[in-house]
Amino acid sequence: MKLLLSWILASGICFFLSFPKIEPEWGFFGHKTVNKLAVFTLPPELIAFYKKHIDYISDHSVDPDKRRYAVPLEGPRHYIDLDHYGDFPFENLPRNWEDLVSNFTDIVAIKDRGDTLRLYQFSKRFSHAGKHWVPFIDFAQNKETHFLEFSIENWNFFVSRFLLPNYNRQAWIFSPLKLNQLLYDSLVSEYRGVDLFTQHGVLPYHLSTQYQMLVSAFRNKDIAKILRYSADIGHYIGDAHVPLHTTSNYNGQFTNQYGIHGFWESRLPELFAEKEYDFFVGKAKFIFNPSEFFWDITLESHSLVDSVLTIEKELSLAFPSDEKYCFEDRLGMTLLQPCFDYSKAYHEGLNGMIERRMRKTIHAIGSIWFTAWVESGQPKLEVSDVVLEQTTQLLHVEEIKKKEGTFSIRQHED
Repeated sequence: MKLLLSWILASGICFFLSFPKIEPEWGFFGHKTVNKLAVFTLPPELIAFYKKHIDYISDHSVDPDKRRYAVPLEGPRHYIDLDHYGDFPFENLPRNWEDLVSNFTDIVAIKDRGDTLRLYQFSKRFSHAGKHWVPFIDFAQNKETHFLEFSIENWNFFVSRFLLPNYNRQAWIFSPLKLNQLLYDSLVSEYRGVDLFTQHGVLPYHLSTQYQMLVSAFRNKDIAKILRYSADIGHYIGDAHVPLHTTSNYNGQFTNQYGIHGFWESRLPELFAEKEYDFFVGKAKFIFNPSEFFWDITLESHSLVDSVLTIEKELSLAFPSDEKYCFEDRLGMTLLQPCFDYSKAYHEGLNGMIERRMRKTIHAIGSIWFTAWVESGQPKLEVSDVVLEQTTQLLHVEEIKKKEGTFSIRQHED
């Protein structure tokens, strides 16, 4: 009988885990909690404004998750597969957006004389004898035909003039008129940029972008955008504090730990945070280098990946198989969840890790809000609720209508 029950539970687990999970990163509970509590880290000059709109800041903390199903490039903003780029501390991975695009983009050249595709692989470029060289690959022959001498200055111009402004286009397709002069090749009818990085996530880069947008909103005293970007950046900071958002093994799929994503960031906080966690984190601090700050958060999260996976793996081997997952009523549905005792054992094995990550998230969010306000000149913020409601509605309509690329990118599901 026990063997039969184990088989039924195992089958049920596979069935339920084969579908996308309904809980987003940190769960609705986690994101709303950290955004709301971050308000209380702010100095008197800011806390009155944020407390007035604390429900908005909390409720809209989950907007980025909702946009993942409407905006094609939203998904990669929530994670980065650091292990794709080598070993810690990933010295070959650029820390700024422009260098990332420059170093991880190739060019496909479509020739006039047939359908041959040839690729200038800048990811394999090298310098020799004072010149820059790039392998010129003929896909039709599947071999390198020769090496192309290329000016790195021309490449940087191409990145700044063509790639960066057009990142959100459906495809990087460019006229050959000016590019032929840059690439010293007159037989090309069309060039296409090949994105080698988006599918592996852009979380810390997007955080820097969101920060600058928040600074601009403060500087312009645009209340609707201040609240919108404050809620959004709180979400992304929360994601950056989740270890499984920094690895390609984001849901334990490479280690036979399917479902660990939601287990760590949704199930455990919902069970233990309100009763056991201390969320008094002190006052927000000024961050002198926000971009570096975002990378420090992300790298620290990645350093915890091994513990997150190993502790659960060892516990799973030691725990009775028929006591790991239980059916529970949740959100009007009957779902298969990690049982309370199994969850408690994993939570204890993590030794306060989730509480520490949530505490750091709260303090980081408040500190970034405060830093953006200071950098913008510390404007006084006043607005009527009627105007706020109207402008925020307009912002959401604009976001959904935004045209972005159609890359084939995974969603970071729980």
